[in-house]
Amino acid sequence: MTYLIDTHWIASFLNGREEARQLFQALTFQESAMSLVTYGEIYEGIYYGRNPLQSERSFQQFLRALAVLPLNRAILRQFGRIRGDLRRRGEIIGDPDILIAATALHHNLTLVTQNRQHFERIPELQLYRSDAP
Repeated sequence: MTYLIDTHWIASFLNGREEARQLFQALTFQESAMSLVTYGEIYEGIYYGRNPLQSERSFQQFLRALAVLPLNRAILRQFGRIRGDLRRRGEIIGDPDILIAATALHHNLTLVTQNRQHFERIPELQLYRSDAP
């Protein structure tokens, strides 16, 4: 596994956006995973979206091809380290983003995100660049 896909890209793919489809073609599902946090964020969109039943069916089908990485104690220790460092520097971001970053760091994965502004605050985190997959 090489990549951890952030919520925005997965939601975009599920909503049929072409740029997301192209991204997933370039990365391949076998190289990619999502965090359990992203799983929860996607379900928020399902439950409060326009067509929850159809959206859930699409997501369940999507999950057949993509691994979901659980949280564990080591990831939560990493979360605490990242959050404390960001707080100390006055650059705190949301806990879900920190948990996603901690998951990527724990598994030594490159994070694929469109929210670079938040994630660039975490020095050790490798971010996907479309010009260098």
